[in-house]
Amino acid sequence: MSTGEETVKVWDPFVRVFHWSLITLFGIAWWSGENQDMERHRQAGYAIFALVVFRLFWGFAGSRTARFAQFLKGPGGVMAYLRTHDGETPSDGHNPLGGWSVAVLLAVILTITLAGLFAVDVDGIESGPLADWVSFDSGRVAAEWHETVFKAALAVIGLHILAIGYYQVLNAHDLIGPMITGKRSRGKGETTVDVKWSPVMALAGIAGVGALTWAVMTGFRFG
Repeated sequence: MSTGEETVKVWDPFVRVFHWSLITLFGIAWWSGENQDMERHRQAGYAIFALVVFRLFWGFAGSRTARFAQFLKGPGGVMAYLRTHDGETPSDGHNPLGGWSVAVLLAVILTITLAGLFAVDVDGIESGPLADWVSFDSGRVAAEWHETVFKAALAVIGLHILAIGYYQVLNAHDLIGPMITGKRSRGKGETTVDVKWSPVMALAGIAGVGALTWAVMTGFRFG
């Protein structure tokens, strides 16, 4: 039964799939690493790599709210948001603070995956697909980065969850629902239009990311 409440589409399906898939795969990568299930750990890592690379592409070619230009603001833009935001008007996608938290999270996750691609364990038995491209010592440095930046990622994720909790509970802004349905309630007098995205650009991004991920998995050895 309809409530008569007006809604607006703020998240395209690719942003939403990225969000929930990254949460799931990060958990799998964490669990498999802790339990020395390295095959599953690698598979989760490849999938995370593909997700993050696609999200970077989609940050330039995707829908309005997916684009970095929409939510990454300079210091002036962030300060202006803090001064003028009334706590009630919904943001069109990420607000300037949330946008930078997303950028930091993407950077941290990408660093972890890249380090894992070159990492070598202390015995030289388990290694990433690109480990042959660097020396053993460099591979060990990559492994240390893989572990250290993972710990930093936990801190960033923790802050991200706290921020969502603040808006969800204390500020009465539902951030979780729209990331599931793609829609949020319209503010009073709001004229924001639904987001749109290009199927052609999406298919091009998926094909390109798929090819790059396959090349990485093979260590860029095609013979």
